[in-house]
Amino acid sequence: MNELMYMKMAVDAALENVLTYGGGPFGAIVVRNGQIISVGRNQVTALKDPTAHAEMQAIRAACHYLNSFQLTGCELYTSCEPCPMCLGAIYWARLKNVFYACTGEDASKIGFEDKFIYEQIALPPDKRSIPMYRVLPENTYLPFQAWMNKPHQQY
Repeated sequence: MNELMYMKMAVDAALENVLTYGGGPFGAIVVRNGQIISVGRNQVTALKDPTAHAEMQAIRAACHYLNSFQLTGCELYTSCEPCPMCLGAIYWARLKNVFYACTGEDASKIGFEDKFIYEQIALPPDKRSIPMYRVLPENTYLPFQAWMNKPHQQY
């Protein structure tokens, strides 16, 4: 299969999600070496989970299937340009490529606006619309120290 065929599948998943499952108009698939590893649909309202975006669902399912927290060598096809949260997950998962159909601007036109999040990220934490404050208990760095002292796999 080629990119256009995979993208059609992601868009079909989005359409099916709206028409059959009552979810948001977003779908995504993860592909590795020409094999579909996972399909994700926006399940924010169904699961009452603001992180249940199609890309997040596809990434979670692919990681579970591959028994890995990294998706090196995998490609993501998504019906819409990823939001900031999904973009972060894409980078953390180390996907090889991302292909998208609709743009963030297209999504904004139907009420799915994420431009404000990009604007908030650029602000200092205490100037954001949801202010963030640093609190430092005496054990603040103990988890990091424990992590550094523990043998673990390379990333």
